[in-house]
Amino acid sequence: MKLKGNIIRGLKFLAGGLLAGYCLWLAFRPVEIVAVHKRNSYSHILVKNFSLTNKGKVHWWLKNKDMLKEKYDAPGTGKDAFFEIIFWYFGAGYVETDGYDRLCFDDLEPPLNCIDKDKAFTVWQDRYKNTVVIFRDGQYRLGEKGELIKYL
Repeated sequence: MKLKGNIIRGLKFLAGGLLAGYCLWLAFRPVEIVAVHKRNSYSHILVKNFSLTNKGKVHWWLKNKDMLKEKYDAPGTGKDAFFEIIFWYFGAGYVETDGYDRLCFDDLEPPLNCIDKDKAFTVWQDRYKNTVVIFRDGQYRLGEKGELIKYL
């Protein structure tokens, strides 16, 4: 009877360790930038392996915004320093248009030039250089130290 209890405890410990390991793997896997599509001061960045949390996404953007500017010239700034970056989950990859609700890019040849609309988040800057981050659950202003301040 004692052996059976030890085996059950051992299996629970193993399952917990595997679950914790999987969560750590999800949290620390690198973000993959698949493509960048630009239209004027708007940049659409297609990504895989984004953080599961809003704070993690913003932290990644703050850490990598200089690299995005150097390597991809994103964001492109319009007049008055305005820009908007939309980060999209790449999901199933490029697909054909459904004529209705997919985002299609003019800089790719059809038929595989669209993605399913699955937005991770949006970052935009107004002409006064205020940065706003938009998630599904609301809008936040980015503070001077990178903190998110509820906006709307």
